[in-house]
Amino acid sequence: MKPPRFCLFLLVAYLLAALVGEAAYLRAKALDETPSYNRPCLELRYLPPLSRAADAEGTERFFLLGSDNLGRDVARRLLQGARIALHVGLVSSLLAVPFGTFLGLLAGWFGRWVDALCTWLAATIAAVPSLLLILAISLVAGKGLLGVYVGIGVTTWVGVYRTVRAETIKLRSRGYVQAARALGYSAPRILVRHLLPNVAHLVIVAFSLRFPAAVSTEVFMSFLGLGAQGEPSWGVMIANARVRLWQGVWWEGFFVTLAVFGLVLAANRVGDWLRDRLDPTFRPAA
Repeated sequence: MKPPRFCLFLLVAYLLAALVGEAAYLRAKALDETPSYNRPCLELRYLPPLSRAADAEGTERFFLLGSDNLGRDVARRLLQGARIALHVGLVSSLLAVPFGTFLGLLAGWFGRWVDALCTWLAATIAAVPSLLLILAISLVAGKGLLGVYVGIGVTTWVGVYRTVRAETIKLRSRGYVQAARALGYSAPRILVRHLLPNVAHLVIVAFSLRFPAAVSTEVFMSFLGLGAQGEPSWGVMIANARVRLWQGVWWEGFFVTLAVFGLVLAANRVGDWLRDRLDPTFRPAA
């Protein structure tokens, strides 16, 4: 199996894991009960992978990836971490990419003061360290994922804007665009019918590359305690596992790090493949 296909298969596996985690989360919420992945069981803590043990009620349980310091199943918590990671990656990318595309089209087409205003806004956002801006927005919005969504979305649209603006400036002098203007087509119609389809490949590539970056940022934010609250985000799990590595409890930190590595690597590899296929300027020479 070729690497891009394997990475695409891996992304599908992460998506299925996230859907399983979402089903467990919604079920617990509907029943108004503590989810099984958050339910402590102190007599079953620190169990290594592939362990089988009985809880206080005599129910035998199997821990595929072991248990943590509170006896919670690491495998189930990893599924919830995949759910949160995909939420953050998708929502923040859906905020940043369309906004950057919209401003890029406007600036590239109208030019003059519109271009100056949009470029000034992009330069202002780019001048502020992105991590500090995300931290500030998260602190203002309060602990939780809302601040992470908004913070990542606000700080990651600049690259999309610059790319789409440059492509729009190049395309507006093409013959088919000039013909549309000569026929009296309105600016919104030209932007939507003629320019947007020709920058769509850049938008798709930008989305595929913003997604893993957003996941990595969320993991770091949750590690600092500013991300998901009360839910097993991968960053929360890494922060929880790091203090027990010296005790020989390696499995929680190992498996969650492997999960983050696999998702980010697969998403970046698929993004590179899409760039090579969709953007002719990045196609390798024969």
